[in-house]
Amino acid sequence: MRLYAIPEPVNKWAVNYWAKSRHLPSIVTRFSYNARERKHTMQSEQYIQATAVSRFFSSSLIRDLAKRGKSPLLARLVAESGLDSTLNPEDTIEMVFEHAFHYLKQKSFRHEYAYKAALTHKVLLGIHSLRTASMLTEFRVGDCKADVVILNGTGSVYEIKSERDTLSRLEKQISAYRTVFAKVNVIVGDNHVDEVLKRLPCDVGIMTLGKRYRISTLREAIDNPSRTNSSAIFSSITSKEAELIMKSLGIEIPSVPNTQRFSAYKEVFETIPPDVAHKEMVKTLKRTRKLTDLEPYIDNLPAALQAVALSSKLNIKQLTNLIETLKTPVETARKWAL
Repeated sequence: MRLYAIPEPVNKWAVNYWAKSRHLPSIVTRFSYNARERKHTMQSEQYIQATAVSRFFSSSLIRDLAKRGKSPLLARLVAESGLDSTLNPEDTIEMVFEHAFHYLKQKSFRHEYAYKAALTHKVLLGIHSLRTASMLTEFRVGDCKADVVILNGTGSVYEIKSERDTLSRLEKQISAYRTVFAKVNVIVGDNHVDEVLKRLPCDVGIMTLGKRYRISTLREAIDNPSRTNSSAIFSSITSKEAELIMKSLGIEIPSVPNTQRFSAYKEVFETIPPDVAHKEMVKTLKRTRKLTDLEPYIDNLPAALQAVALSSKLNIKQLTNLIETLKTPVETARKWAL
């Protein structure tokens, strides 16, 4: 049998033409098509697995485990993600999350949660602690939601743009965050570095999450509370928190009907200098949204779940239940899907 070498690169048109011009058996063409189909199928399977893996770390799933002690969604995801084949019968749910997190940290599987977890471990619990700092997630600023906010001596916001994200809304988001937080950062995949360096103001910090799951700072954020806006700060906090800030500054609280409270409070709050409003916002939010009481329970969770547990607004009873539920064998958890 005579063999022919097919030149590279190969595409559908080239294979057809090359096969016909040399009267190759049709199996050559079919082989090329089948190879392309297999490649497409593998890519689709990888995407489905990556998506399923990221869903292990949704707040709704974690709240289900913490409140009910089980989750049918988790049982389905074990099969859909492909993790089923990596587990032993004696493994627990905790090991499922550890396996999932191992994949999520890899560059090809990266999802927003990998970045949130990195900020939780390396900034909130690494540089700071739950005794000295608070973390807020999905914090509303105008019509944007800040991915992560860490409150310590100042207010630092972190916008995440993973390898899978686009930068289409980035300028709008950063512009909004600069009116509420003294330090603004973006943490991005390597594929976005050149673009964010060109597009963002020089006072915005730029960080990357590297191949080895390490945060690198390319440009430090400048701490500038005077750049913030008292009106924007007021609109990002609750009326009760605004009232606490005004009381701490010795400002008389307007005595008006509830229907007029928002506009009356806002009118007074806007007279506070921005840097003062920002400083008091940080102090107040650290009290009203403190995480100190949760520290011993967060310490008892696997690292993979600490970030989502902190952002899921779980109480001590629910955290205790979650810690116990993680000891459930995988074989038992599989039955939750039935």
